[in-house]
Amino acid sequence: MNHDHLKTFLTVADQKSFSEAARILYLSQPTITSQIKALESTINATLFVRTKKYVELTQAAKTLYPYAKEIINIQIQAQNDIHQLLGELHGKLIIASSLTIGENILPSLLYEFKMKYPRVELNTEIINSQYIAEMVKNGELEIGLIEAELEEPVLEMEPFMSDELLLVARKGYFTEPKQIITIEELSTTPIVLREKGSGTRTVVHQHLKNNGISPEDLHVVLELGSTEAVKTAVEAGLGVSILSKHAIRKELSLGLFETFPIQGVKLTRCFYFIYKKNQPLSLVSEKFLSLIRKNDSNQQVKED
Repeated sequence: MNHDHLKTFLTVADQKSFSEAARILYLSQPTITSQIKALESTINATLFVRTKKYVELTQAAKTLYPYAKEIINIQIQAQNDIHQLLGELHGKLIIASSLTIGENILPSLLYEFKMKYPRVELNTEIINSQYIAEMVKNGELEIGLIEAELEEPVLEMEPFMSDELLLVARKGYFTEPKQIITIEELSTTPIVLREKGSGTRTVVHQHLKNNGISPEDLHVVLELGSTEAVKTAVEAGLGVSILSKHAIRKELSLGLFETFPIQGVKLTRCFYFIYKKNQPLSLVSEKFLSLIRKNDSNQQVKED
């Protein structure tokens, strides 16, 4: 049975949609239909019954599904073993990361990876954490880097770096000197936040809720789609914000921003890399995750 036909079959079966499978696999819908027909011809059985809203798996499809999964997994493992035998890593690393990681942490990881494996082609995308999780679940990506732990039973999530979120304001934003921000002050101070669905905003909301603070009580004056835009708004004096310490290193070193602890609230989190459970990764993805794990071990040693 053809590898591509089996991969298409699994994608249609998972999504219960020919059009969604076409989007995920970057193929036309007629190509998806043609590949499914070719597979049906090979096994001499109908695999899907189309309805108005979605496609249903026939009994033949349900029987084929676990075998197709195993065949694809074995092919990936065989390819990995051959690459190991040849001793030179080839292929493409396709990875998506959330904004804070993509702008402040990923570049150095990719540089180190490229120095070690110069023949690997790098392809990256920066989007928010929720979209990355959906892409990994759908099989559009093997791995992703996100800023917040998500409730996704089909995904494996491994922490790889700790982070601290800080309340940040333009130098001199507060007319009176402050050492700390109280909960009451936080709820009345104009605040600029990332858009809903971003890892940073998700973590901020989780921490505030854990401390008995409703996110709806915040005086949000602006929501923006990037950390750079948030920093620009803070620098312009539109309000304060809560940002990763990794994202504001330059502004702090230049004396543009001040940070303040929030009374009784410790805003810490981990960054995570995610991948699908019970599914082997390509050797390129495995090697990248090994690099991340090694960097995490080195960071822990330094912190200890």
